[in-house]
Amino acid sequence: MNGPCNIAARLPELARERPDQIAIRCPGRRGAGNGMAAYDVTLDYRQLDARSDAMAAGLAGYGIGRGVRTVVMVRPSPEFFLLMFALFKLGAVPVLVDPGIDKRALKQCLDEAQPEAFIGIPLAHVARLALRWAPSATRLVTVGRRLGWGGTTLAALERAGASGGPMLAATDGEDMAAILFTSGSTGVPKGVVYRHRHFVGQIQL
Repeated sequence: MNGPCNIAARLPELARERPDQIAIRCPGRRGAGNGMAAYDVTLDYRQLDARSDAMAAGLAGYGIGRGVRTVVMVRPSPEFFLLMFALFKLGAVPVLVDPGIDKRALKQCLDEAQPEAFIGIPLAHVARLALRWAPSATRLVTVGRRLGWGGTTLAALERAGASGGPMLAATDGEDMAAILFTSGSTGVPKGVVYRHRHFVGQIQL
């Protein structure tokens, strides 16, 4: 892999090599008359690269950039994958917590991580306010409809960054790529630091 040691560096290469090949396919639901119809949301490599670039540019303009620890509480969805690529492209540090973790332990984990940003679905923001999660996070992004809390939405940031062009931080292999908290099934949950060289090594294997 040429260029920066960044887990997201392979994506623009794939977008050039096989732009029309489907990169992700996620099941979804939408209204159809009075009922709901299942459908697949698909993104090819060109779309995945371009949209994650736009998100990255919007996030950077909002103050979420290289080294910024960012809680991500988003269900598996096209937005989740786009967001993760955007954060990696920026060199930001996603903080991910096993969804099966005890809620009291979850607060402890987030306090230890000291995040500066919080990106989540509306339910996650409601819980953040009610349970005082991540009080250190001042940059708030909602994936979906934003209600009474501050911040902005991921959709608005993607629109704002649409003309931003290619985004890829020149991260080093030793730069922190993510903090992942385990379920704590064998004790107190611990945050595991992954560096870009770890993820890049997995891709190469």
